[in-house]
Amino acid sequence: MAGIDAARRRYAELVSEQGSIGSTRPFSPRLFAAFAEVPRGKGPWRISRPSDPWTKIETPDDDPERPYDDVLVSLIADKALANRSPSGHARWLNALDLQPSDRVLHCGCGTGYYTAIIAHVVGNSGHVTAIELEQSLASLAEKNLRHVSHVEVIAGNATTYDAGKADAIYVSAGATHPLPLLARQSHARRQVNFPDGAIAQRRESWIVNARAGNRDFETGLGLMLRIQRTATGYATAVVPPAVFFPCFGAIDHDPEADRMLGEALRSGVVAQANSLRREPHDRDASCLLHVEQYCFSKLFPD
Repeated sequence: MAGIDAARRRYAELVSEQGSIGSTRPFSPRLFAAFAEVPRGKGPWRISRPSDPWTKIETPDDDPERPYDDVLVSLIADKALANRSPSGHARWLNALDLQPSDRVLHCGCGTGYYTAIIAHVVGNSGHVTAIELEQSLASLAEKNLRHVSHVEVIAGNATTYDAGKADAIYVSAGATHPLPLLARQSHARRQVNFPDGAIAQRRESWIVNARAGNRDFETGLGLMLRIQRTATGYATAVVPPAVFFPCFGAIDHDPEADRMLGEALRSGVVAQANSLRREPHDRDASCLLHVEQYCFSKLFPD
């Protein structure tokens, strides 16, 4: 047991160090403890590196020390679904600034590993609602998290399931626009971490391209946005980078809005925004990406 404990400690040190790069926020001690203590499932595993996610390596055995590295773990190989890199989640969860007793909504929980990380941070006095659209993954998450009394796993669509008010919302699936239901569910004092990515191709094309190792497609590549409710609206900040499997099957996508978002991501416009406007308004000088569903703008003064 001493060996696995040491491996988890080294793992927590690695992902917290990598997750702190470019951040002005100190890394949360509670989040560090979660990465050092929460098990990462049973093997063997199909893993890849964040620098080369298309090259998959089958571990030769189920040595429990093998996944304690900054590696992606495959969930459903034929759909290119993977448990994203720990250093990325460390960066994004640290930006979310979770606190003990928080109520958290985790959308796209997969098999529940990062849900368990969140649950560890908020503690027994908190509550985590984890929602997963893929029935097979939701079943595994429910099994994996059954021993955690303050976690509820829902097999369903996070864009339509109303989980009530949450202090923080963590979205682990790419989408082209902030979702109205999730925005309504967030308390004013906290925030939503939301991956924004151009989704210009059909699901089948994305899967084929991913399996073929085509690194030129746009689908799912984007930015993680921290969206925080304020007294006057929604403040945004970019917590890059983000590569998530898109929310196919959960929401309908507007091809024109997808195209505009893709252009805005390539040009860096979204990264310049400091606010999200959801109320109807005419385009003005503050608007950086103005579409019918939402507007990213420089509404707040620097």
